[in-house]
Amino acid sequence: MSNIDGNGTHGEELNTWFPYPPSRAAKLIPPIVLAYIGDAIYEVAIRQYLISKANLRPNQLHRTATGLVSAKAQSMIITELDAVLTEEEREVVRQGRNAKSGSTPKNADVLEYRHATALECLVGYLYYTNQQERMAELIGKGIEFMINKP
Repeated sequence: MSNIDGNGTHGEELNTWFPYPPSRAAKLIPPIVLAYIGDAIYEVAIRQYLISKANLRPNQLHRTATGLVSAKAQSMIITELDAVLTEEEREVVRQGRNAKSGSTPKNADVLEYRHATALECLVGYLYYTNQQERMAELIGKGIEFMINKP
């Protein structure tokens, strides 16, 4: 495993509780790879949010989660979040949006799919740069937006 600081870690970029750090610094990981991990983290965050609510049945949990993790929902969320992103975060979003995934979206148009990939890329980047509080803040804002949208 490559390392940066000689100790097998990436210094501040390592999530110390996780046993498998990325093989390189987050800025060197391709956006589509950041989106890959960001997708999983985002889905876990959505599931944790839903489970925190009272009296949801498994079928209801699944339907609600599917609505919040869809490309359409993620596209709307990243558009809404743009106003509160830092310049660094906007650059990560831009790179994620422009990343070529090599796959075709099944239930979304190409633009929605690219915006969804951008959100997932941002989540992956924040995760690997050990910015969990910021990641939780942005995901929380996204959930709030979707729950309260007109």
